[in-house]
Amino acid sequence: MAEPATKPHDGPPRTTKADPSMLPTETIDFAHRMFDAARSGSSELLLAAIDAGLPVNLTNDKGNTLLMLSAYAGHADLSIELLKRKADPNRLNDLGQSIIGGVVFKGYIDIVKALVERGADPRSGKPTAIEAAHMFGRSDLLEILGAKEGDVSGDVPTPPSFVP
Repeated sequence: MAEPATKPHDGPPRTTKADPSMLPTETIDFAHRMFDAARSGSSELLLAAIDAGLPVNLTNDKGNTLLMLSAYAGHADLSIELLKRKADPNRLNDLGQSIIGGVVFKGYIDIVKALVERGADPRSGKPTAIEAAHMFGRSDLLEILGAKEGDVSGDVPTPPSFVP
């Protein structure tokens, strides 16, 4: 009996990172301009590219999305526009850090609220947004995150370095 053309596999499909050297230089340069636009808050440029077909959940070589870069840099208006265009508020980067955890670390209340309103999970990532709020004394953010002062117990870990 012949084997099936495809064999079933256990677990989720495996993904590997594409080799950027296989892409044209112009494509890599364009991607870098888009990541820079997210970091610098260049809304007009970035949103025009997304509206023209650039994937809103595009990630850089560290797994940081356009939303993560924009939010971490404190660009509330751009971050909200990315969320309106279906940017994933729960995407983790390659270090397992969440967008909302990084924004809590930075203390950007408006962006924390926008992320929560669009379903960001304050208990995802390492550290979680709730843990970050505790670590950095941001009790003002606990209510926004749907947490209480006692939601984190035990020793507080050493503060992480959030660097998207």
